[in-house]
Amino acid sequence: MAVVYVFAHFDDEYCALPLVTAGVAAGEDQWFVYVADYATAALAERRFAETCALLAHLGADPARAIHVGRGTGALDGRVHKALPAAYAALRAALDPVGPVSRLVAPAWEGGHMDHDMCALLTVRLAAELGDPPIDTISLYNGPRLPGPLFHGAAPLPQNGPVSRVQVTAGAWLRWMAAVRFFPSQAKTWAGLWPAMFWTYARRGFGFQRLDPARIGQRPHEGALFYERMFKVPYAEVRAAADRFLSGKSGPA
Repeated sequence: MAVVYVFAHFDDEYCALPLVTAGVAAGEDQWFVYVADYATAALAERRFAETCALLAHLGADPARAIHVGRGTGALDGRVHKALPAAYAALRAALDPVGPVSRLVAPAWEGGHMDHDMCALLTVRLAAELGDPPIDTISLYNGPRLPGPLFHGAAPLPQNGPVSRVQVTAGAWLRWMAAVRFFPSQAKTWAGLWPAMFWTYARRGFGFQRLDPARIGQRPHEGALFYERMFKVPYAEVRAAADRFLSGKSGPA
């Protein structure tokens, strides 16, 4: 039985590192699929290499990492505009995997539209795979905050109870140091890394079981972080999601 991680971007797996290392220790057959494509092949290859290096460092098999978004038109920041193509590639990539015991995805939290679309795609995937459970991890979100401010790795209460994972002091230090595997994303991690570990220092690390009905709801009241930061309206993302879920096609 396989555990499948459905991520948007190369480096999203960093935020699930305790789950990955626990899976390695338990001998789980872990697969990592990445839905977003990139503006150039060179950028995609560089970022994919960084992810594979991290997975190998953790003891996970980098051959189990698949860039399903390549050539789908589901570009970074625009996955919601190519959901049918993204899902078709995702589903096809998992055909040889065999039975799936659990899925892991970014939380439905309004932080980045691509992350939320991975949660949505994973709900559809689970329905086709016999409804294995979906565990989600928070990356970042921004309820009750203005402008570019955000909460790092802070699970939303709307997403249900948090299952805490024990992380030893040594494992915390190794996790913190592993950000070095993403030199191409140094600018992004310079802001996100401190916010993440500030949250972890106060709350620890945990995951939430996704209720499929959640993807039909606004992530939280008020402006979403991606609305403020990326200027993408929730109404646009919602419309694209609803078209996909209804099986209809058309411009997003």
